[in-house]
Amino acid sequence: MRKTKVLNIDALCITEKTLLEGLDNNLSGNGGNGVLITPNLDHLVKLQKDRKFYDCYKGAEWIVCDSMILWLCSKLLKNHFPEPIPGSSFFTHFYLYHKDNPDCRIFLLGAREGVAAKAMEKINSKVGHDIIVGAHSPSFGFENRPEEIDDIVDIVNRSGANVVLVGVGAPKQEKFIMDNKDRMPGVRIWMALGATIDFEAGNIKRAPRWVQRCALEWLYRIYCEPKRMFKRYICDDLVFFWYLLKQILGLYKNPFAE
Repeated sequence: MRKTKVLNIDALCITEKTLLEGLDNNLSGNGGNGVLITPNLDHLVKLQKDRKFYDCYKGAEWIVCDSMILWLCSKLLKNHFPEPIPGSSFFTHFYLYHKDNPDCRIFLLGAREGVAAKAMEKINSKVGHDIIVGAHSPSFGFENRPEEIDDIVDIVNRSGANVVLVGVGAPKQEKFIMDNKDRMPGVRIWMALGATIDFEAGNIKRAPRWVQRCALEWLYRIYCEPKRMFKRYICDDLVFFWYLLKQILGLYKNPFAE
């Protein structure tokens, strides 16, 4: 499958329809187990400094363009993405795609206490049956507590889930998946999808469609969460465009190249 190199990652040039069909193949047991990661500008900046995060990307089966801005930027590269596939809206399309599939059993892991359970209730009500078989909101800093991670592994295994959405923020969610997925062999699809659980619970609202189409969702997120998002989008992520310019000029070097 055709890929686009953006800085130090190779992302799939893929449509949402093709991605859904590919994941369906994995869910049916024909494609093995796999991890879905959806890079945005913030990821790409972090990938210049965090070797373990970079290794998570190297180990993922599906890397797809999450961001409208990244999609626009890809038009300046040799290959460009056919469309953006925002993780938050993709997950909705995924469970609706499988709403009549009794073999699709999803677990939600992430968000603040009670939010994942609320998202589970709303999704199951929308679908009309319990496609979400479990939900758990880990404590802050859980990744540094081996005993809590053991509990999470046990909860997921007992749920019978074969799809797990992890939404605890990047790069924490990607590292958790790669460190622990082999302990949950019944899970065929892992999705690292950030704030998706909050969106599904109605805890955070998505930007209006016209804002998304104008590639201004980042501005809407700053408006909704100024303390947290201003630093990310304005202070941290603008350096991405400098890295991209270096790539276009042939001057970019992967900091983790062998």
